[in-house]
Amino acid sequence: MSETITIKVTADFDHWLKRLKNLQARAKVIARIRSAEKGNFGDCKPVGDGVSEMRIHCRSGYRIYFMQNGLTVYILLVGGTKATQQQDITRAKEIARTIKEGNYEQSDSPGF
Repeated sequence: MSETITIKVTADFDHWLKRLKNLQARAKVIARIRSAEKGNFGDCKPVGDGVSEMRIHCRSGYRIYFMQNGLTVYILLVGGTKATQQQDITRAKEIARTIKEGNYEQSDSPGF
């Protein structure tokens, strides 16, 4: 029997997802998160400092940046598009560092 994966989100990620106006893209992002909850993270790659990028192939090339915290808890740090990729990676690494230091509160109940 596999472990249950818990997904938590930061305020930054929650804010980004709520502001995502493209409903098709938003639905694909949420579907991808649901798939990750079942252990299928799909097209992912590490971007450094314990942060990974989950790519979603839809229009603007959406990305979700996340980190693993413990064996089965994954924290969604920030979201963005290919156009904002470098800034998003920098922000995700900053948030990950803050979480590791114990100075950042993440939400237990995602807004989706």
